[in-house]
Amino acid sequence: MFKDNLVQLRKFSQMTQEDVAEKLGVTRQSVAKWEAGESIPDLDKCKQLADIFGVSLDDLANYEPEENMGFAVPPKGKHLFGLVTVGDKGQIVIPAKARKLFDISPGDQLVVLGDEGQGIAIVKTESFLALAGMIARLK
Repeated sequence: MFKDNLVQLRKFSQMTQEDVAEKLGVTRQSVAKWEAGESIPDLDKCKQLADIFGVSLDDLANYEPEENMGFAVPPKGKHLFGLVTVGDKGQIVIPAKARKLFDISPGDQLVVLGDEGQGIAIVKTESFLALAGMIARLK
């Protein structure tokens, strides 16, 4: 996991092992050993790596592309919860992991927003109304 994620993130960022080593204050050989799975950096270096690549420390260490439709580690705060199927009446089931992360419970009301160029967004009603209230106060 860690070694594969490190290689993928480094290559995606178009960085060499030398570039990563320089940012961390270590040798290129250290980075090569991490990528080969021969050793693992200490926690401080792992945190620095996560910051360099803009991902969470948890995703750097534990992200499994196979469990996420083969997609690479997402940027910090971004999530891929999986695919949903639209039912005959337009209903979808929000994946359990998303419901847990965003504290969505049965009976909660959600606002569905749309932008023809960007797509659809689903927002908890309370959050949407709070944002709308802030905007109204600015006028």
